[in-house]
Amino acid sequence: MKIYLPLDSFAVACGADLIAETLRAEAARRGVALQLIRNGSRGMAWLEPLAELEIDGVRHGFGPLEPGDVAGLFDAPQSHPKAIGPVEAHPFWAGQTRLTFARVGVIDPLSLEDYEAHGGLSGLRRALGMSRDACLEEVTQSGLRGRGGAGFPTGIKWQTVAKAVADQKYIVCNADEGDSATFADRMLMEGDPFTLIEGMIIAGISTGATRGYIFTRSEYPVVIRVMEEAIRRAEAAGLLGDDILGSGHSFRLEQRVGAGAYVCGEETSLLNALEGKRGVVRAKPPLPALQGLFGRPTVINNVISLATVPVIFAKDAAHYRDFGIGRSRGTIPLQLAGNVKYGGLYETAFGLTLEQIIRDIGGGTATGRPVKAVQAGGPLGAWFPTSLFHIPFGYEEFAGAGGLIGHAGLTVVDDQTNMLKMARFAFEFCAVESCGKCTPCRIGAVRGVEVIDRIGRGDAAALPLLESLCSTMKSGSLCALGGFTPYPVMSALTHFPQDFSVKEQEDA
Repeated sequence: MKIYLPLDSFAVACGADLIAETLRAEAARRGVALQLIRNGSRGMAWLEPLAELEIDGVRHGFGPLEPGDVAGLFDAPQSHPKAIGPVEAHPFWAGQTRLTFARVGVIDPLSLEDYEAHGGLSGLRRALGMSRDACLEEVTQSGLRGRGGAGFPTGIKWQTVAKAVADQKYIVCNADEGDSATFADRMLMEGDPFTLIEGMIIAGISTGATRGYIFTRSEYPVVIRVMEEAIRRAEAAGLLGDDILGSGHSFRLEQRVGAGAYVCGEETSLLNALEGKRGVVRAKPPLPALQGLFGRPTVINNVISLATVPVIFAKDAAHYRDFGIGRSRGTIPLQLAGNVKYGGLYETAFGLTLEQIIRDIGGGTATGRPVKAVQAGGPLGAWFPTSLFHIPFGYEEFAGAGGLIGHAGLTVVDDQTNMLKMARFAFEFCAVESCGKCTPCRIGAVRGVEVIDRIGRGDAAALPLLESLCSTMKSGSLCALGGFTPYPVMSALTHFPQDFSVKEQEDA
C-alpha cells in the first residue's frame, strides 16, 4: 500500500505528523505493508492534511484528514467521505501551469533518484556543456526577473557579477521569506530542495562563483531540516564539491539561519547578518553585485528565481519566455491567503486578472461575504479595490496602478474590514521591524501610528499630515521597508476614504 502524505508546514500545522503515526499503526495492526512517502504539498491548503493513495497507478486524494478517517483508507478508499478523486484532475491543480513547482507535491523531496526521474539535473547537465557567456545569454533571453519582489532582470545581475574581477565570488539565496501571505519559498524548499541546489550551481557556473549560501528563517524548522539533508545528499552524489559531476567545476553550499528580523529580507541587511554583523541596511553604492558578501562580487537572488533556472536550462529560454505578458515573462507562484475560500499556491503564467485570481481560482471569501479588497505584495503592498480587479497580474501593469507584485502574496479581505485599521497595521509593522538605520523609517513609522490614531479619533486636520508623512517616507527611506510602507497606507486612503472620514469615525 503506497500513500503520500506531506511533510510540508501546511500539512504539519494541520496534524499531518499525527496522521502519519496513525497510518503506520493501522497498517501494522492489519499486517499491511505500507510505503509512506512524505512529499511536499500540492498547494491546496484548505485540504491539508491531504493524503494520496496510489490506485492502479493514479494518485487519489483524501482530505482534510483527521485520525478517525484513517481506517477508511484501508477499508473502502473509493467511497471514503474525504475522497476528492484523482488529485491531478482537481480543478485547482489541473488549471495550473507548473514549471518551477512541477515536482512539488509529486516527488519524494529527498530522493535524488525521484528528482532525476522527473527531469531533475537535465538543466545542470546542459549548463555544464555550455560556455559561461552562453549560460548568461540563456538566462537573459528567458526574461526571468527577480521573484523576491524587486523584479530586476536576473540576467543583468548575473552578467555584472560575471564581469567583475575578484579572487572569490558568491551566490546567496535569499530565503528569508517574511512577508505575510507568502509561503512559496518554504513550499519549494520543503517539497523540491534539489531544484534550488541545482539552480545555485548553475548560477555559480555562469558567474564564476564557487561558494553559495542559503539564508533562511529560524521560523522554518522543516525547511532547515530538509535543506540540510538535501545538501548532504547532493555532496555525497558529487553535485557539490570540487568536481561537479566530473566536470571540473567547483561549488560548495551552506545553509545559514537568521534570527527572525524582517529587514534581513533586504539584501544588504542579509549580507550583514551572514557576516555576523547586526542586520541593518547598507547604503548603495557599492552594489552587492560588485561588493557584496565579505566585499566580494555577489549574486543575491530569491528562492523562486534560482529554482526557476533549472527549468530554463532544461527547456530553453524561448520555452520559458513564451509564457506571460509584456515584460513579465514565465510563470508566477500566486499565494492566496487571508479571507479566501480556496487558499494556497497556484502557479500560472503572468497575465491573469485579479478578478480571475480572487473569484475564479480563490472562490471569493471564506466567509461568503463580498470581497472588499486584496493586498498584493505582502504587508507593504498596495490595496486593490474590486474596481481595479480588471488589472492583469504583471510588474508594469501593477506599477501603473500604484501597486507592487512583490513576492506575489495576495491577502483577501471582505466588506467588514476597516481599512483605517489596515493602514495603522502597516505603520505599526514598519515601526516594529525597522532596523533603525534611517530617520524616515525609524521615526516616520512611529509618527504614522500616532497620526492614524488621531484620524481614528475624528481629527480631520491629520489627513494632510498623513499624506506628507507618506511622501517623506517614500522618498527618504534608505530601503524598501520605509519606502514601501506608504503603499498600503495611501492605497487604503485613496480607495476607501470613507473609512478615514470623520463622520464614519463618529458613527463607529
